[in-house]
Amino acid sequence: MLRPRESQELRLRSMQLQIEPAAKVTWAQDVSGNSVAIATFTSQSDTLVIESVAEVELHAAMWPVFEVAAAAIHYPFQYGPEEWIDLGALANPQHADTAGRLRTWSRNFVRSTPTDTLALLKDINAGVLAWVGYQSRVEEGTQSPVQTLDRGWGSCRDMAVLFVEAVRTLGFGARIVSGYLHNPWQQGPLPQGAGTMHAWAEVYVPGAGWITFDPTNRSFGSANLIPVAVGLDMRRVMPVVGDFVGASDTFHGMLVDVSVTS
Repeated sequence: MLRPRESQELRLRSMQLQIEPAAKVTWAQDVSGNSVAIATFTSQSDTLVIESVAEVELHAAMWPVFEVAAAAIHYPFQYGPEEWIDLGALANPQHADTAGRLRTWSRNFVRSTPTDTLALLKDINAGVLAWVGYQSRVEEGTQSPVQTLDRGWGSCRDMAVLFVEAVRTLGFGARIVSGYLHNPWQQGPLPQGAGTMHAWAEVYVPGAGWITFDPTNRSFGSANLIPVAVGLDMRRVMPVVGDFVGASDTFHGMLVDVSVTS
């Protein structure tokens, strides 16, 4: 999944996908509307190279203003029956929390009842980085939200999962987003550089729709974010997955290089 998701804020001008060795490539859309390229190989090779080059126009506002529906301005609120059906599992926590620690952590941000919905979401978004220190992590998989709280550190994907699961415990519909960060000012805790792979979150708020939250950078809105895939959890939005046949010691390493330029 490497093709940027188009929206009213992002226009895809062009994209080229080159794969070595040669492969038969077919395109499909998954249940979340992500574009999925499926590559099938017919010859053996000692290397695999996937090169994706895309040109986009990004028009997201730096300081967005969202028109929240009157019934959802204050939390708690109820999604409409049709919204509940469409959100489905996106409104249900996906990680076990038998002791209720994550819900307790999330409830601490509810200052009053009722409280301002957007202010609550912004507080949780900022609270993730206040509680968790950023640390690049190359290991496969994602920490559970409770693990991240206990360890006090995590990668961008760990912070995104913590935020999504936290707001789900409060009844919000939320999803994980993977894509790229354009960071021309080299601000925030992420590795220094103009561009990098990144993970963040979106929360559905009636009237406003899907609102972007980036807990790693304590930011709000889609400015400088280029989404590629959205899904229920991190496993659904991995950029490249697959299988190969070979000896147990065949795999020697992997290199990922991302360049985002204006």
